Amino acid sequence: MKIAIYIRVSTHYQVDKDSLPLQREDLINYANYVLNSSDYEVFEDAGYSAKNTDRPAFQDMMRKIRNQEFTHILVWKIDRISRNLLDFCDMYEELKKHEVTFISKNEQFDTSSAMGEAMLKIILVFAELERKLTGERVKAVMLDRASKGLWNGAPVPLGYKWDEETKFPIPDENESLIIKSIFESYLENESTSIVRNYLNSNNIKTKKGGSWTTKTISDIIRNPFYIGTYRYNYRESARGKKKKEEEWIILKDNHEPIVNKDLFNKCNAIMDRNSLRSNSKFRANGKTHILSGLIKCEACSGNYYSKQDKANLDGFRPSLYVCSNRYNRNNCDQKTISEKNIYDFLLQLINNISSSEHNINYEEFKEKLLFKLDAKDINCKDLFEHVVVNKYNFYSINKKINKTNKYKNDIKQKELEKYKRALARLEDLYLFSDEGIANKDYILKKKNLEDKIKEIQDELNEEIDIDYSEINNDLLVTIVDNILLKKIDIKKAIGLVGRENLKEYFNYLLKEIRILDKKITSVTFKNGLNIGFSY
Repeated sequence: MKIAIYIRVSTHYQVDKDSLPLQREDLINYANYVLNSSDYEVFEDAGYSAKNTDRPAFQDMMRKIRNQEFTHILVWKIDRISRNLLDFCDMYEELKKHEVTFISKNEQFDTSSAMGEAMLKIILVFAELERKLTGERVKAVMLDRASKGLWNGAPVPLGYKWDEETKFPIPDENESLIIKSIFESYLENESTSIVRNYLNSNNIKTKKGGSWTTKTISDIIRNPFYIGTYRYNYRESARGKKKKEEEWIILKDNHEPIVNKDLFNKCNAIMDRNSLRSNSKFRANGKTHILSGLIKCEACSGNYYSKQDKANLDGFRPSLYVCSNRYNRNNCDQKTISEKNIYDFLLQLINNISSSEHNINYEEFKEKLLFKLDAKDINCKDLFEHVVVNKYNFYSINKKINKTNKYKNDIKQKELEKYKRALARLEDLYLFSDEGIANKDYILKKKNLEDKIKEIQDELNEEIDIDYSEINNDLLVTIVDNILLKKIDIKKAIGLVGRENLKEYFNYLLKEIRILDKKITSVTFKNGLNIGFSY
């Protein structure tokens, strides 16, 4: 018997009964005196929520379980390892596959018996139900407030200021002039780039004191708040997809407008027209195949030909790649593969490499590179020497990029994770702490944290929106990296930068991609560094 002891708290200062030292001592004693085993290893996650499985110690433990290194998992309470029913069920199925017994010390059950397994499932169902009901109650309160025209704590838009008396934004005398000039200039010039350049050249700052982007201009012109319409529950998240229209809360003439409806409608009609022109680029760019010339067949060493798939309803036509020996002489059995599959794999791989730390060993580096890839193993010794041992920037494979921008983005990303952890800790306190927290306090604190998260996410997203007609080739790689590292899907990426620029990027970075059975078996960079994958 070898036991994996898993302990976790969401904060570094939780009350003693939930503290890491207490959990550690309690579970070690349980292993020694109840399970009669001193053969154990402790896995500790401090400051991580159990809402998902993105926790380093947890992932390390599961990796060792897959290597048949443990027979038992011991936790203090079931919510220490997971509060998500789906995640836990996935984990538990994997435990059963590897014949690992799950034991919860405080709930007094282990899954070595049928009764223990049944108790586990009952507890999980009710834990998930409690969490969902709480979320529904909070959402109902927010929707009720919005339907009454009450402010739910989002950042006040540019052009408005907070009014303590009405508890709602009112027009700001100075900022409202900026909003009016944006609409009037866009109506005249029909270009967000021209409006952006004017604002930046005249040193006019955004609400946050930063520079303007075309995305910021578009968001303002599209925002009905400026004509007095209060819109709530419009998207699934700050930058998420739109909800069904019947779920929106729309209150017209709810507050004092800054621009009149005629000006707003004319500007939006222009933007709609420009958007249609932009979407038509999908068909115009169809003959450019992003990865053509890079792909080889692992089975027969033939080059891959590229062709277009049928157009989707929105006009977007993805590329397809097929081995030339199958296409011409039919003596290769490799199947056609879509550019989306290859793009998604490369996107995740580049993201994994560029975010890897310099102070990790080879096995940790391999694990980092395999994150969210469907490959089981990887051979990347040359890349490990380049990135980790010699501490070269990944992008020095060809040339340096703007490190200042990356450094700033890294700081923003760390700050974003900090606020996400704070939000998770607040939810843990509200849902599971014995001391509890009042509904009103929870709602207010939750909104403050969500607003801060949205603010940082918006800043990161704004980095994507760059007008390619005004940049030189030296900046091309940095811009496309922002798209790839932020996991922008291929359709949106093509819409933002065009197929030609994406093709230039991959040709800049890569020498060869080898494919077998619709799986990438190796990626070779321009300087010869190679990564091999096995499945």
